[in-house]
Amino acid sequence: MPPRTSPAGLTVAVTGPTGEIGKPFIRALERAKEVTRIVGMARRPFDPATHGWKKTEYRQGDITNRADVDALVAGADVVVHLAFIVLEASAGTRDINLQGSRNVFEAARDAGARRLVYTSSVAAYGFHSDNPDTLTEDVEPRGTDSFPYSQQKAELEGVLEEVLAGSATDAYVFRPCIVAGPDAMMLVEAMPYIRLGERLPGAVRALFDMVPVLKPVLPDPGIPFQLVHHDDVASALRAAVLGRGTPGVYNLAAKDTITFSDLARALGWYSVPIPELAVDATAEIVARLPFVPAEARWVEAGRKPVLLDTGRARRELRWRPRHSSQDTLVATVGAARGDLQAAVDP
Repeated sequence: MPPRTSPAGLTVAVTGPTGEIGKPFIRALERAKEVTRIVGMARRPFDPATHGWKKTEYRQGDITNRADVDALVAGADVVVHLAFIVLEASAGTRDINLQGSRNVFEAARDAGARRLVYTSSVAAYGFHSDNPDTLTEDVEPRGTDSFPYSQQKAELEGVLEEVLAGSATDAYVFRPCIVAGPDAMMLVEAMPYIRLGERLPGAVRALFDMVPVLKPVLPDPGIPFQLVHHDDVASALRAAVLGRGTPGVYNLAAKDTITFSDLARALGWYSVPIPELAVDATAEIVARLPFVPAEARWVEAGRKPVLLDTGRARRELRWRPRHSSQDTLVATVGAARGDLQAAVDP
């Protein structure tokens, strides 16, 4: 199928332009000759010039305020919705994650935007024992009720379908795996020096009692997972903005997989295999790791691989990720170490 092309001169409205996906995405749009104007809305002020952005304008606003959203999308050819609370997702974030997102969807529809681009997540699929080993976009997004982020991502895809039903606005929905890279780090000061082996409970701790711990220890349940570099996510979003391929749902992930032993090696730590019965205990520890975004806890929650098939993005969008999971991991850890060293020795 030939690509769905759009003429030059696109105006793109973006929520969450300064987030971990937002910044790489705006950089990608700035390089797109078809895009002439970008309007980014955030609650906190930012100066596009400090990022070297020349096409981007700042607009202060909140997605929970429909008037702010209407002002953002007025005259936009494409609306891109990135704003979402991830780390602190809970029942208390529904007003932002659900109602705020509904505001964006409805405003884009009512304004007659050609396209709406929304970033969902691998977490939308949920972590169910009957999920296939490799997830395609045809698998129903059921979410996992015990993880608000997962549940809200799945629910929101239903909201999007409801809002745009019968409208002329095309929707592109992306479900990336764990997004990492230099701009996608969740850091806690000095966390790289915590000896995780000392924090393990009961049966898991017993596994490490025989190990001479000279470095921190990362337990490895042996579950493979994928990473995707934020720049590769940005290139897929840009393809949707330009109208490539067919509107619909797209998985995003690098081809290769890694394990927590790979993470340990990148950190210069030890790794120790743990039995399946210890996965639940390990999940609590992994969720607090500084170099892994919040979605990593969903990998553990499934007790089985949560791997994405990305054939549709490669065929429809001509998407080719430039970074492997291994390369992305190394870049993420390296940048995190640099930031930590700068904080310790400014």
